[in-house]
Amino acid sequence: MDEPWNHNVHYHPLVVGFVPDGCGRALDVGCGDGTLIRKLAARARDVTGVDRSPEMIAAARARCGDLPHARFAETDFPGTDPDLFAPGSYDFISAVAVLHHLDLPSALRAMAGLLAPGGRLAIIGLARTASPLDWVLGAAQFPAVRVVDALHGGARTAAAMPVRDPREPWSEVRRTSRRVLPGSRFRRHLLWRYSLLWQKP
Repeated sequence: MDEPWNHNVHYHPLVVGFVPDGCGRALDVGCGDGTLIRKLAARARDVTGVDRSPEMIAAARARCGDLPHARFAETDFPGTDPDLFAPGSYDFISAVAVLHHLDLPSALRAMAGLLAPGGRLAIIGLARTASPLDWVLGAAQFPAVRVVDALHGGARTAAAMPVRDPREPWSEVRRTSRRVLPGSRFRRHLLWRYSLLWQKP
């Protein structure tokens, strides 16, 4: 199956590489068209994708229809379904280009609560350019981004994919993640993305 490439998909290997060995249950928050779910399915016994968009859930089910251990649910996050959102029920949670659609501290707390002890969280996100340093670092990326885009034939995103500009600046995302998830690792990346990795004690 043809796999789209865009600035979010570019960091899927980082996410998949953080899945713990012997992973039982994995959750992808804001799963979109299921592209990441297919990769997580190779590392986890059961994978669940949730998204509030019915169009995205339909696309994900079509993309992953041959994976018997993958399931999908159209729901907000965090949700109330006890089968999907039982505390401590996941060994791995991912969220790619999702946090800026949600209340940042509440979403991080919800994800932390869903993880079992020793479970891992991998986030790829976007943040708002606010400070002079943000503008300098962002502008400095343009030449490299053009090269990366050209090597992949340009970025392609599903037409129904919800789009929203990030609200929190880089500094606030870093500060909030360190406060809510002590010991988390925040790093800025090329393509105007950040990664946030955390393992629950």
